[in-house]
Amino acid sequence: MTVTWLLGPDDVARIRFAYSPMWELVASLRTLSDPARQAIHRPWVTAVRPRLATFGADLAEVFALVPPDGYMPDFLTPPPEAPAPTFASELARIRGTAPEVAVIEVGMLDPGRSPAIRAFLDDPAAGIDRVATTLGRYWDACLREYWPRVHGLLEADVIRRTRTLAAGGAHALFDSLNPAVTWTGDRLHVDRPYMSVEAPHGEGLVLVPSAFHWPSVAVMCPPYQSMLAYPVAGVGTLWDDTPPPAPDGLAALIGRNRARMLVALAEPATTTALARRLSLTTGAVSQHLAILRDGGLAVGKRVGKEVYYRRTPTGDALTQTAS
Repeated sequence: MTVTWLLGPDDVARIRFAYSPMWELVASLRTLSDPARQAIHRPWVTAVRPRLATFGADLAEVFALVPPDGYMPDFLTPPPEAPAPTFASELARIRGTAPEVAVIEVGMLDPGRSPAIRAFLDDPAAGIDRVATTLGRYWDACLREYWPRVHGLLEADVIRRTRTLAAGGAHALFDSLNPAVTWTGDRLHVDRPYMSVEAPHGEGLVLVPSAFHWPSVAVMCPPYQSMLAYPVAGVGTLWDDTPPPAPDGLAALIGRNRARMLVALAEPATTTALARRLSLTTGAVSQHLAILRDGGLAVGKRVGKEVYYRRTPTGDALTQTAS
């Protein structure tokens, strides 16, 4: 089965990237439901599973709405309206879901298989509020502390794909996303086991990298903004806390800790994430980052309340030359 979007020149010109904390949060529920299918996330599952005991029936309702595979209600994962929305803004969008929309979408699940689904449909306004509250608690307990490293991986992917689009155009971009995605010049075909639709377009396309939906693709279609979620590159490094080795030549030139940091900045990272990975204090990391920035080897970018650092092209060249 295939989802086909008819993309005209205006649509291609309006392709944009975004990452969504809510998308990752909801997708992570499926990871908890079936950890075996995503062994790559086992370190996270091991860390957070003991925290779920305090949720009780509230989390059972969310698991009923997000089955291990197949359809889940679209209002739980609204397409990002901004390149990097906050979790609070996405949670507010869920709370603002019209009850009649929620009834239609939840009704596409099998109401007979779960008392939680039947209870939601009996009072959708209350159900929306309960689910939003539970997702907020789940975020605080299980994903908030890990979001900087997830966000860093997603941002690095967007930077990489943007460069691919600039260098090779739409063909190169879509060819790089996933084997399930095929671009024919005016049509984008996405193989999906549960959907078959051909839709006109005209409002562009949002491309969303995902760590917790990896290695699959997912789509959203009108009446929502058309969105394609694709597996983020480099997910194998997400839970790797092993400090990167520093090339001897680079270490002799700028110092071993700064060399290790420059190697680590192949992927954008926050000060806190670098401190954890390199086993340094945040103060020491800040001092080293200041020197790398002053030397033109690294640059910081604020995203919400966090600042993410990455290598500059000069930093890339120095690291590769010294390797």
